Amino acid sequence: MNSTECGGGNPLSPPGEPESSATRIELPLPDDWHLHLRDGAALRHVVLASALQFGRAIVMPNLKPPVVRCDQARDYRTRIREALRAAVATAHSPVTASDQPPVLRCEPERRAWLLEEALRFEPLMTLYLTDHTTAADIDAAADSGLVHAVKLYPAGATTHADAGVSEVGRLGPVLERMQKRSLPLLVHGEVTDADIDVFDREAVFIDRVLEGLRARFPALRIVFEHITTRQAAQFVRQAEGPTAATITPQHLLYNRNAIFRGGLRPHWYCLPVLKREVHRQALLEAAVSGLPKFFLGTDSAPHAARLKEHAAACAGCYSAPHALALYATAFEAAGALDRLADFAAVFGARFYGLAPNTRRVSMLREASEVPHALPFGRGNSIVPLAAGEHLPWRFEGLIGAATG
Repeated sequence: MNSTECGGGNPLSPPGEPESSATRIELPLPDDWHLHLRDGAALRHVVLASALQFGRAIVMPNLKPPVVRCDQARDYRTRIREALRAAVATAHSPVTASDQPPVLRCEPERRAWLLEEALRFEPLMTLYLTDHTTAADIDAAADSGLVHAVKLYPAGATTHADAGVSEVGRLGPVLERMQKRSLPLLVHGEVTDADIDVFDREAVFIDRVLEGLRARFPALRIVFEHITTRQAAQFVRQAEGPTAATITPQHLLYNRNAIFRGGLRPHWYCLPVLKREVHRQALLEAAVSGLPKFFLGTDSAPHAARLKEHAAACAGCYSAPHALALYATAFEAAGALDRLADFAAVFGARFYGLAPNTRRVSMLREASEVPHALPFGRGNSIVPLAAGEHLPWRFEGLIGAATG
């Protein structure tokens, strides 16, 4: 698959001649440094897909109500673990195997082993920054051993961001305390002014907010999340101080044409929105650069199909079940499969002060079709990113005693 096919806005095509000679790749178990798991029934239907592919995940706090205190984060982590245990128990039944990720369609012994290993998945909790967050809240978070970062949503920027920050400049004492306590700030980098074109919101945010924020708090650990533009990649490359960025699979593989090909395609709609091809190329260059400032963050954001195929479609792409296959496709298109492991499993852990996972996973060069839809509870379904298309890589799962 060449980069034109990946980036031109067309659905992914069945692979032709391989871009590399690799038929199987191994890498440390990756982590997802930007993940939406939702809550309730939705949580129970999506958490296993991430737990089978990732060792840890930074979990977004934009629930209703948002996760703004440590006790809320602790309760949410408990619900995530309970939902994972319930999903694993359900997946042990052969009756449900066809509804589970393809990695579980294997021998019963291996499936049981993979499910037990999935229970080791570690949700890393975050707090939702608001106009009412205090320095004492930051101290409590830093002392909790539970909260790993604080998320900045400009008010109204995306799903459940109505409680977000209205004016970043008023949060000086809070950001100063975060800097002092070395608690990362995760930034959804878009302005929300009605007169700013939606495709320019990220670039304007850099000029109006992020450059000043970086200068005012030089030691604050900042993650510019799900970057989408050439300007964002350049800002992160050149920024002084501890600055990093996550990049999603959709922004590596697609430009904005994907949203409009053959009609309006809501399952390619996310925020920040897909941009022009020049920006996709800049993001791909950043991702495969080998610079530790750039690492994996899926921003996998599940919504029921009925809420995506809607007059006011929800923003978000659900990529969790086949995230690594998508990233491998993008890296191979750039001739950089050898750099996927650091991007997916090393650089993010290093930024957060954690050791990379010691367990390892493998992927096989084998055409695999992305499901057209997946169960999402109560008669609902969810349509994953690239539904019905073929990827040249298939995730095999963990390597271990039960492999093969």
